Amino acid sequence: MSFPPVLRSEWLKVRTLRSLVVGLGAVVLVTAAFSALAALDDGGGGADFDPLFTAFFGVNFGQIAAITFGAQAMSSEFQGGALRVSLTAVPRRGRWFAAKTTAVGAPALAVGLLTGCLSLAVGKALLGDRASGVSWAEGLRAVVGCGIYLALMALFAAGLTALLRSGVTTLSILIPFLLLVSFVVGDMSGNVADLLPDRAGQVVLHQTWDGLLGPWAGLAVTALWTSAVLLAGSWSVRRRDA
Repeated sequence: MSFPPVLRSEWLKVRTLRSLVVGLGAVVLVTAAFSALAALDDGGGGADFDPLFTAFFGVNFGQIAAITFGAQAMSSEFQGGALRVSLTAVPRRGRWFAAKTTAVGAPALAVGLLTGCLSLAVGKALLGDRASGVSWAEGLRAVVGCGIYLALMALFAAGLTALLRSGVTTLSILIPFLLLVSFVVGDMSGNVADLLPDRAGQVVLHQTWDGLLGPWAGLAVTALWTSAVLLAGSWSVRRRDA
C-alpha cells in the first residue's frame, strides 16, 4: 500500500476519535484562557515584563493538551490489538509509523497556529497600551513559533508513547517534567536548562531573551529532541512484536 492511502486511514482514526478532537480543541481553549488571565494580571509592567510572552503565557498549559493528544493518538494503537491490525494492512512498519506521526503532527500544527493567532489577539486586546511595544514581525514570529512548538511537543509525546507503549506512562513522565522538573532544573542549572526541549522551544514566544539560544535556534533544539524520540519510537515499532 502506498503512503497516501495509509495517511488517509490514519487521519480517519484521528478525526473520528472524539477524545482526540476534544484534545485538539482543548489546546486552543486552555492556551487562550490562561493567556487572558496572564494579560489581566495587574502585576505586569515591571523591568522584567515581557508583553509578548504574557500574551502566550497560556502555552505553558496548552502544551499539556498537545502532549495528551499525541500520546492518546499513538497509545490507541496499543489497545485491543489495534497495532496488529494496522500492521497487517500495512506490513511496512516504517511507512505506517511515518503516516501515523504525520496524522498527529499536521493537525497539531494547524491547531497550534490557530492557538497562536487567538492568543496574540486576546493578549494584545487585554494588555492594551502595555502591548504597544510588540511589533508586527515579533507577533508573527511568535504565532508561527507557537504552531511549530505545539506540533513538536505533540510529536514528542507520540514518539515516546511508541517507545514505551503506554500513553499513561508517557503522560506520567512528561506532565510533571513540564510543570515542575523543568522549572526546578532551570533555577538550579543556569544556562544548561536552556537546552531542555520545552525551555528551548519557548524562546520564540519571548520578545527578548538572555539565554544561550535565539528563537529559531531554540525551536531547532526542540526539533532535535523530537527527532531523537521519534527515531526511538520507530525503532521500537520496527523491532518489537505487535
